[in-house]
Amino acid sequence: MIPEESFGSIENRMQSVGLALEELLVTAEKQDCLTIGIYESAKLLNADPDNVVLCVLAADNEDDVALQIHFTLLQSFCCDSGITILRVSGVQRLQQLLGAVDANRNQEEQGDLHCMLVTNPQADHCRLQEVGTYCQESRRLDQWVPELVLQER
Repeated sequence: MIPEESFGSIENRMQSVGLALEELLVTAEKQDCLTIGIYESAKLLNADPDNVVLCVLAADNEDDVALQIHFTLLQSFCCDSGITILRVSGVQRLQQLLGAVDANRNQEEQGDLHCMLVTNPQADHCRLQEVGTYCQESRRLDQWVPELVLQER
């Protein structure tokens, strides 16, 4: 059984990493370093995988079989290419963060926040380091694909 104080520190850590991820995604979007959408992400991974530093897979519903197949393929490619992968739940929070950023996107593009790729490995963004460290620590604890819950506000 996990001691009460350890559980609290785990919760604090996950909340801190969640905030770091949110800031990273918004910053990457503003700097045009964020690819949104499963199809767009697959195209980028095929064309330029060396420029991708983080793959975020977002889903609140694990029952979508087609989405899980896409995730499995993306995870496999990212793992083979040495790209950090993070699964998150909280698609509604992602829509709050990123939905209003680009009003030029059509409704279909805005709705596909299931896969996001952060590019630009030259950017030494402290939030990228924090998210990457969390993913490395999770893998050391035998969590092959780290998971995170984004808190609604």
